[in-house]
Amino acid sequence: MADEPLELGEISFSDWYAHMDKLAEVGFLTIARRLPALVGQAMRTAWRASPRDTVATISLNLLTGVFTAFGLLATTGVLTALFSQGPTPDRVMAALPSLALVAGAAVLRTAAQAGAGWAQARLTPQVSRLTEERLYGLTSRVDLVAYDDPEFHDALQRARLRGVAMADAVVRSAIDLVTAAVGIAAVAGVLGVLHPVLLPLLLLAVLPDAWALVRSAKMRYATLYALIPVHRRKWIVAELLADREPAAEVRSFTMRGFLLRVYDAVARAEQDVMLRLARRQMTARLVGEALGGLGAALVYVALGILLAVAAIPLAVAGTAVLAIRSAQNSLGNLVYATNELYEEGLYFTDFVTFCEDAEERLTGPRSLAVPDSFERITAEDITFTYPGAESPALSGVSVEIKQGEVIAFVGENGSGKTTLAKILSGLYEPGTGTVRWDDTDLSQVSPEELRTRTAVIAQDHTRWPLAARYNITMGTDRGESALHAAATVAGADEVIAELPHGYRTLLDRRFKDGCELSGGQWQRIAVARGFHRDADLLICDEPTAALDARAEHALFERIRTHADGRTVLLITHRLASVRYADRIYVLDHGHITEQGDHDTLMTLNGLYAELYTLQADAYR
Repeated sequence: MADEPLELGEISFSDWYAHMDKLAEVGFLTIARRLPALVGQAMRTAWRASPRDTVATISLNLLTGVFTAFGLLATTGVLTALFSQGPTPDRVMAALPSLALVAGAAVLRTAAQAGAGWAQARLTPQVSRLTEERLYGLTSRVDLVAYDDPEFHDALQRARLRGVAMADAVVRSAIDLVTAAVGIAAVAGVLGVLHPVLLPLLLLAVLPDAWALVRSAKMRYATLYALIPVHRRKWIVAELLADREPAAEVRSFTMRGFLLRVYDAVARAEQDVMLRLARRQMTARLVGEALGGLGAALVYVALGILLAVAAIPLAVAGTAVLAIRSAQNSLGNLVYATNELYEEGLYFTDFVTFCEDAEERLTGPRSLAVPDSFERITAEDITFTYPGAESPALSGVSVEIKQGEVIAFVGENGSGKTTLAKILSGLYEPGTGTVRWDDTDLSQVSPEELRTRTAVIAQDHTRWPLAARYNITMGTDRGESALHAAATVAGADEVIAELPHGYRTLLDRRFKDGCELSGGQWQRIAVARGFHRDADLLICDEPTAALDARAEHALFERIRTHADGRTVLLITHRLASVRYADRIYVLDHGHITEQGDHDTLMTLNGLYAELYTLQADAYR
């Protein structure tokens, strides 16, 4: 149905402009007031990246301003000598000393500029590395529940897409702004000596341009900010059209036409917005340039009047022309740097704000250490609600796991099984209630330390684009014997044996000599990863989802064998696999409704018995 209206969800026009009022009240004075803070922020970032290159860049730019002023003042001496009375050879000879000073100042100014450029070029990659490490250091440490918060997701996307990329640009623009300000100060001093009235007239030539550029930056930022959901949807649809994983289903379900319609609808709507933005920006620029031209004309009229009334001599007027052009150039650079710093600073502020928010989400220091071992794990009256959810995922849940037991969580989808497992493993903090290892309250224990004592075999495991060895060891090298033992227990040794380079094989076909595994093979690698950890608590969350019946049976036998003396928490919908568990907890809509071993729960004839009977009947 090619004419069927498309439901575009979050990219409707009302959503696009939901944040348009963010910059509606920002004017030039607001920008000017923000500049010192932005410059300070940029300089602190540059200083953390490289104090030496920061000092060199600023110092050499200051010297450039000094040499500029000295050269202009020396130019006055040259023109005075050339415009004086007497034979031309004598006037030229009289101008030579001042001319030598001008040349020397020009050489030194060029050398200082080159040195400043070199130092700034060194500073840029160091700033990029510093900000990227800060961002990804925080995103990898922030509590997992943050990723369930849509506001965190949007803030993260703004920080990643533009914010962190603007860090070096903000530093560069801040240095350019300081450089232009130094140049203006140098020229202003010279013009003030020549005639004070020339200085305020210069503002007429550049303030209109400043207004136009700032207004254009505001329009662009507000539009791009509002189009974030659009860019996200375009990226998602583009991945569906071009990525290898969905390629088969795109073809088998003949999705190409529909996906292209969705992409075209999004792209055309975005195009219309950007075309309107371009028109509005061009109008602002034309008005600014027209007023700027009028201001420049007034400057030269004023200079002509001063000459006409003999307020300044001809030599000084000549120097003034050069100074005015130099000042206009510096002021133009200042306006451009101001505009760039303000626009880039808006994105960089997204990065800084995200980092500050992420730092607030980090877990603070904890006073207790994880016990060396435990006799039992208890969770009492656990309640947990996902960000933005109206009802809790868990409510009043209490469980007990004794050392060496195999415990099973069962229930229908959305019952809270995985959420409870994540709380027990330290990935989530409960809203209320306590989790203890013996008498140690885990809310007083570092989550990082706790996670080193637990292992999770997840259904939605990550397919790491790393060598097979690192997909199992995850960077924790416990030796060859531990690696081979974990692979053997999980059945991953059979997978590794078929790879061209064994454990050194890169498991990603996007790279040269890389290999791709089937879903079942990846599942075995993930299981080996969990076994290799040799943790006090092993959580298996649907570990056989991608395995065939024979491999599933073999894996559960291996888990039972591997569990000898270890504590295993098993989450699965395959109830035949949990009948030998020491204790089974049945969850329903965030509550534990039944508990006991298989025989006890079958006698209760409740939800577990119903689900088990349904699965058993399917095989009869």
